[in-house]
Amino acid sequence: MEYKNILIIKMSSLGDVLHTLPFVAVLRERFPKARLTWLVHPQFGAFVPDPPVVDEVIYFDKVKFNKMGICDKWSYFREMRALLHSKRFDLVIDMQGLFKSAVLAAISGCDNRIGYCEMREGSGFVSKAITGPHAKDHVIERYLDVARYLGCRAEEIRFPMPDLQKEWLAVQQKTDAVRSPYVVLVPGARWETKKWPAENFAALAAMILADGKHAVLAGGPEDVPLGAEIARQAPGTVDLTGKTSLRELGALIQHCDAYISGDTGPLFIAAAMKRPLVALYGPTRPDRTGPYGSNDATILTAPVPCAGCLKKHCDTWICMKSITPETVFAEYKKKVK
Repeated sequence: MEYKNILIIKMSSLGDVLHTLPFVAVLRERFPKARLTWLVHPQFGAFVPDPPVVDEVIYFDKVKFNKMGICDKWSYFREMRALLHSKRFDLVIDMQGLFKSAVLAAISGCDNRIGYCEMREGSGFVSKAITGPHAKDHVIERYLDVARYLGCRAEEIRFPMPDLQKEWLAVQQKTDAVRSPYVVLVPGARWETKKWPAENFAALAAMILADGKHAVLAGGPEDVPLGAEIARQAPGTVDLTGKTSLRELGALIQHCDAYISGDTGPLFIAAAMKRPLVALYGPTRPDRTGPYGSNDATILTAPVPCAGCLKKHCDTWICMKSITPETVFAEYKKKVK
């Protein structure tokens, strides 16, 4: 069946948005004349593809919404409903599979609604879950099963990325370190259990500096104290945490010699850009949500029996501590001259 006006709902997080890019790439190939619209939270929309891949972006501002009173929330929903109805979508694809995305799919005005295999929080009652042969595989393949259901050819993993020339020029104004070989280290993560200890990052940064390359810390505003502590422990480290936009962070990663972090959103920017990377995994499972589609990614999984527990909090947290700076540096050295 041919569709003319398709809504993709994938609102968060940064990593999840990036995991959806191969899906939207093949969807565009299958429906070259269709209008593709993406519904996303503003803070995660930086890497939603530009035209001609995605024609329009609609933002649902969750931060603003959560601060509203009841009356204002209802007003915001009515405005969103009117906007979605005005688009006259003939297919809605819920790639989030949560209550919040189900509500927006339900008020879209479109009766033809599908989603990927893991439709949680009641979202499966609103959109039809598409379960394909890769339901137990990496999340990118689970998303691509939806594309295959729609008749897309999904033989190659491709990430349509924006042009970041303007952002690269801005990054060069922030530090001279990027004018010579440098390594990007991102110490933050949304879960406390995903974070590698600050002292380990500092030890690794010191090794990189001694090896003749710049160590550049990056991350969001919430990572500023962590970046400052690592830079204090490893003098000479360049600290850009909280000093770049998401697209500027993308440009910083795009031109680096190597990238190192735990399981966090910028890791998937590095994977999408095919940069040499070392990823550190403890509580999460790289086979399900790790770097994918890149031949230059090394994944170090914590050598403990409880690895992959999926706990956001842990009273006996040992997994990330068990990955040593020496081990990470040895893997890094295999990727750079």
